[in-house]
Amino acid sequence: MSPKTPLCLLVTFFAITATAVQAQTPQPKEITVHAGRLIDVRSGQVTNDAYIVIQGERIKSIATSAPAGDTVIDMTKYTVVPGLIDCHAHILSDPTTQTPGKYLMTSAPQATVRGVANLQIWLAHGFTALRDAGEEYPAYPQFALRDGVAKGLITGPRIVAAGSFVSVTGGHGDGDLLSPDKPSLQQPNTADTVDAVSRIVRRDIKYGADWIKLMATGGVMDPISDYKVQELSDEQMARAVEVAHRAGRKVMAHAEGTIGIKAAVRAGVDSIEHGTMLDDEGAQMMAQRGTWLVPTLYCFQHDLETGLSKGRDPRSMAKGIDIVKEQGPAFQRALKYHLKIAYGVDDADVNESVSKEFGALVRGGMTPLQALQAATINGATLLSLDKDMGAIEPGKFADLVAISGDPLTDITVMEHVAWVMKGGSVVKPLAQ
Repeated sequence: MSPKTPLCLLVTFFAITATAVQAQTPQPKEITVHAGRLIDVRSGQVTNDAYIVIQGERIKSIATSAPAGDTVIDMTKYTVVPGLIDCHAHILSDPTTQTPGKYLMTSAPQATVRGVANLQIWLAHGFTALRDAGEEYPAYPQFALRDGVAKGLITGPRIVAAGSFVSVTGGHGDGDLLSPDKPSLQQPNTADTVDAVSRIVRRDIKYGADWIKLMATGGVMDPISDYKVQELSDEQMARAVEVAHRAGRKVMAHAEGTIGIKAAVRAGVDSIEHGTMLDDEGAQMMAQRGTWLVPTLYCFQHDLETGLSKGRDPRSMAKGIDIVKEQGPAFQRALKYHLKIAYGVDDADVNESVSKEFGALVRGGMTPLQALQAATINGATLLSLDKDMGAIEPGKFADLVAISGDPLTDITVMEHVAWVMKGGSVVKPLAQ
């Protein structure tokens, strides 16, 4: 074409060329999953003999018969639900130890290797997405794992990741347990002023944080903090929320004690993690502001079962025994005020615990459908993944999980996942 070719002819030429290229590009092959029972997690409606038509990574349609010529995956003996979402994970956790100084004895590369193995466990249990709720390592290995999964370098659930634990010195996120006569660790996550919080939040965002994690109160697992005490000040948490929201990031707050929960809610955090001493006033505040709750019930219960067997500090164990008494009444208040609740595990022993939260939620007062919603459509909404995940619907990722039995009558069947598909690819085949 000459430089004087009219613009309208150029537009027509490029449109024709684009159409020709599109026509030459083969469409992804379609496959169909034939579900014996398909649960609509929005309504609880069950469809028998449903055909889930998949093209590439996504669901094309839900049909009553298999399209001609499609490869059919026979799941007629199983119930099919959407891929599950764990909204409180710690990817780098070591299930073999609860020793307080484990961070000091484990390098970031060692923890990252452990993280790769942990991701396989989540997938095998049907979790196709998770939110990492913060890690101790300043180099952010969780971001490397997130990006590695996204690029296809390693297999694992889709990852949304928080950065460091924004903590006061001596608080629940302070990993320096050395005596005062030893050289102190350089911890870029500790902040004792409002401006220091801004620096930490900006550092997390700079290196790729999707969420900011605040330690609003003390915790249980460490030997030094008091879970009843508010740690970060009202002003510090408000500044963190301001900086994060301005950058388009969300904020989660570890909050156990009553006062700290309400302070975090007033500051505008997006989710409260644990909420173990939630009172009526706090529950009302959360309901009015739309603050999410990720209760992590089973983690506390499981800790009482393992006791000191994995090197846990006796001071931590004493706190765990005390706080678990508060858990049931607090969760009842969350249900009473109809809080938005998402599924989260927060247990280092992923293989043992990742699916046990379902039963804990139902024992706490949820219906089986509500517990299933917490791990699917609710989790997707909290993590802003609901356009792509959370339900088995056309246009969403083909993330499917097959289980024997009916989770709407016996939620514990979710502990025994038979088959998993992520993005149209089978990542856990049926056992032979």
